Amino acid sequence: MDSGPGMNSVVMIVHDFPPEGNAGVYRPLRFVRQLQKMNWKTTVISAVPGQYERYDPELLKLVPRETEVIRVKGYGAWQALQAWRSRHKRSQNQNPDIPSDQEGTDQGTFPSWIRDAARNLEAWCYHPDMAAPWIERAVRATVSACSGEAVRVIWATAGPVTSFYVAQAASKQTGIPYVLDFRDSWTISYNEFESRRPDWAVRRDRKRMFELLQGSQAVVFRYATEAECYWRAYPMALDYRKVHIIPNGYEGAIEEFVEPDCKRCTILYTGTLTSYRFETLLDALRMLKDTASADACKLRLLFVGEGTEALRSVGDRLGLADLIETRGPVSYSEVARLQREAHAFLVLGRIPTMRGYELLVGAKLFEYLRMGRPIIGVLPSDETTSILRRLKSPIIADVESSEEIVGVLKRVLRAWSTHTLSTLVPDRKICEEFSVERQTVALTKALEGRPADHPFIRGAVDIPKSLQRYFDEERWSEGSARPGKKE
Repeated sequence: MDSGPGMNSVVMIVHDFPPEGNAGVYRPLRFVRQLQKMNWKTTVISAVPGQYERYDPELLKLVPRETEVIRVKGYGAWQALQAWRSRHKRSQNQNPDIPSDQEGTDQGTFPSWIRDAARNLEAWCYHPDMAAPWIERAVRATVSACSGEAVRVIWATAGPVTSFYVAQAASKQTGIPYVLDFRDSWTISYNEFESRRPDWAVRRDRKRMFELLQGSQAVVFRYATEAECYWRAYPMALDYRKVHIIPNGYEGAIEEFVEPDCKRCTILYTGTLTSYRFETLLDALRMLKDTASADACKLRLLFVGEGTEALRSVGDRLGLADLIETRGPVSYSEVARLQREAHAFLVLGRIPTMRGYELLVGAKLFEYLRMGRPIIGVLPSDETTSILRRLKSPIIADVESSEEIVGVLKRVLRAWSTHTLSTLVPDRKICEEFSVERQTVALTKALEGRPADHPFIRGAVDIPKSLQRYFDEERWSEGSARPGKKE
């Protein structure tokens, strides 16, 4: 479709796009939907994977009809083999409903040292990440999409970082500027793939990141702390004047809180649990059960998503089977149904052995905002805590204190029993600041090369404690400072 009169046009490099349903899909999907409403023609360059991480075809209904989605092969021979092995295992097990976090793994097939060696070999051979096979095809598709009409800008979101490589290469061939959108803190916070890479590869990745930042028209980060980290890591590459702060958000109006009529107070957690810290929460539940059994029996904690098996195992060992329920990944529509049936939501923090863990905020938090329910935070001092405090949420507990967690749970139970849960809901007006409508207005400024309404101020915030000793410029550029590794 050609751009209409006065319509801007953007080509969007989005590796994961519906029917992929992982957490990284929703930010670019929301922008695609809103840009179309704001007189921008959107063309998406996406990858066809060897296998989907979380297949959800219902999400295709959310893609605007006017948006052209160009899909290119996104896997090589090695990924094709892994996908075949995964399908073979599933057919042998006669269980088509294996959770997506178990698909494609070699767990139980090969000894651990062989699996570990294979992961190390991948880290040596794929640059900059496992999505490398799509780069050449995606560049060709992007250049082709830019040739038929007056495309104003190329926008790329990462991960994977290969999306940035595609944008840079296409920009060089077409002369069209590119904008980088950081959906994660790539090269800054912990990444298992990077932690396995040799120092020479890390140095090359950082040199390329320097070039990517330096050559961009604008760079979008999710919050000021993240921008500060990149400015200190790449001070000569990142011009503070082209930094835009656009957090994750939600789409649609905030729902009015109608308290579900249930005999137990349901607290819902959705999304992956892998790398999240839940042990002190379970200790608190055990403490509540021991000291206030009458209160504990009114609670029901429902965990839905990948990696719930470990929580279930610990919960069973602590005698919490009557309080905890776990389920595997479900569709987007089913998540929405479960959210409307919940009395409150739960967010957790990442494990502290992950360097840069303070920067990681689950995308689920922003969808929770749209549902207009209380949000319980069991958290360290991190970005999620900062956001909840900004929203004036009164039910945040220190992850290190089981006693504090028990206090928050009792407060929620008291409000539930007196039908006053609405008093614990985050401030609605502040929540509206995270609406995708506002965020897309901010994004258009980056796409048009205009300055941000709220400029990034260098040095105004501190970087996370887990990263403070890694930003010596010489060590960083040499690759010897490795925040990609665990402690």
